Amino acid sequence: MPPLVTLTTDFGTRDPYVASMKGVIHSRCAHAAIADLSHEIPPQDVFEGALFIAQASKWFPPGTVHCVVVDPGVGTARLPIAARARGQIFVCPDNGLLTFVTRESPLDEVRIITNKQFMHATISQTFHGRDIFAPAAASLADGAAFEGMGERLNALTLLEIPELRRDRPGVIGGIVMHVDRFGNAITNIHRSDLPDRRDIQVHFNSEVIESISEAYGDVAVGATVALFGSSDYLEIAVHRGDASKHFDLRRGSRVEVRS
Repeated sequence: MPPLVTLTTDFGTRDPYVASMKGVIHSRCAHAAIADLSHEIPPQDVFEGALFIAQASKWFPPGTVHCVVVDPGVGTARLPIAARARGQIFVCPDNGLLTFVTRESPLDEVRIITNKQFMHATISQTFHGRDIFAPAAASLADGAAFEGMGERLNALTLLEIPELRRDRPGVIGGIVMHVDRFGNAITNIHRSDLPDRRDIQVHFNSEVIESISEAYGDVAVGATVALFGSSDYLEIAVHRGDASKHFDLRRGSRVEVRS
């Protein structure tokens, strides 16, 4: 099986940015297989990129190299890094992109990419994706020693993530973390936070859902439903509709589960 390199960016596909990174990867590791995970991360939205790569990367085999570029601080003092976790390697800026990966799987080791052998000969201060991250990812996929990337980094930059609120008996307070393309509002309340799901109500924006269902189709078309989705986090959805538009739900909207 050829070495696998994935790409996740906020670049879109209309400009030559992604294509340039692919060219660099194939120039350094001609036999690499490249998988586009997403180039539709909202521009400069590190939080969304961090959430996306944590959810998507867990389904890839050991040895995969994930190149993640959502980099509003490109050209500044923020560091380019390579990190090892769950048998995979993540190459990205140290700006919080690995926040959710680290919450699920402790990092084994992090290196600052300083070895110029793994960079382009000239580095644009506006395109480290092409000149640092892509060549480093390709080199690692081609067998370069992880330790050769550069010195260890001991303190990773992490985003501030709101914790669940448990300040009232029988109430768990969370927030919407992500709205998917179907308009489903995905919260930070995990299935494991509710081991007993009997007699539970879900409250949000002055609305109440009286129980948690197993599938979208458990309710009539157009009805509101709460359920644990494929990521095992609580979702608010409208069967064949758009909950985010219908209820004005967005990232940060408050959700409470009451029992």
